[in-house]
Amino acid sequence: MKSEKLTDASARPRGRWYQDACATAHAMELLGERWSLLVMRELFFGPKRFSELRAGLPGLSATVLTQRLEGLEAAGVVRRIRMPPPVSAQLYALTDWGLESAPIFQALGRWAARSPAHDPTLAFSASSLMLSLGAMFSPALAGELAARIGFRLGHEEFLVTIGDGAIAARKTPFEDADLILEGPPRLLAAAIYGGQPWAALEATGEVRLAGDRALADRLARLFPLPEKAPQTFL
Repeated sequence: MKSEKLTDASARPRGRWYQDACATAHAMELLGERWSLLVMRELFFGPKRFSELRAGLPGLSATVLTQRLEGLEAAGVVRRIRMPPPVSAQLYALTDWGLESAPIFQALGRWAARSPAHDPTLAFSASSLMLSLGAMFSPALAGELAARIGFRLGHEEFLVTIGDGAIAARKTPFEDADLILEGPPRLLAAAIYGGQPWAALEATGEVRLAGDRALADRLARLFPLPEKAPQTFL
């Protein structure tokens, strides 16, 4: 599929553009295609191969992923990286402008978490978990806590640092973390957000903890979910 040049107004596919000067409308023109935002989500912590993107988005076909990557690249949100030999692989990464959208993802996540229809038991990728920690973190509850927490999520490793009332996550190997949590993202989220006891999750054999267990217990209290929005009926 040939990429559309979004910078050329005369070349815009009129059926998919709102013809509205509102910047929010233009944001939807750039990112409103189904799966586009989730493709971006998977790239927030570094470049990925096509196969890695598909692994994080199990419901997305190769054809649609190709289309979304082409559209995001044409919009200036995604760029391609060609790794030199001996790797010789093509990776996809967010541009600097694409990375600027991180606060939007966090705000949108907090807002949507209030939906009574939100189902937290569905598929949950490593990038989803890391972005959600930034969205739900409570500086007031963290207080003066300073900690380094390693997350081993399948083949991906992340280091989360908490300090000075802030939280930051980056994809990197870790060695000297105060606490290491290992397991599927959805099960770690069940403890952090759902109140599932760590011991019960460890008993499944899928979750492993190493290091400061008191920190693990405290961690589960630093990310309170927002109150659900009231349901209205006609």
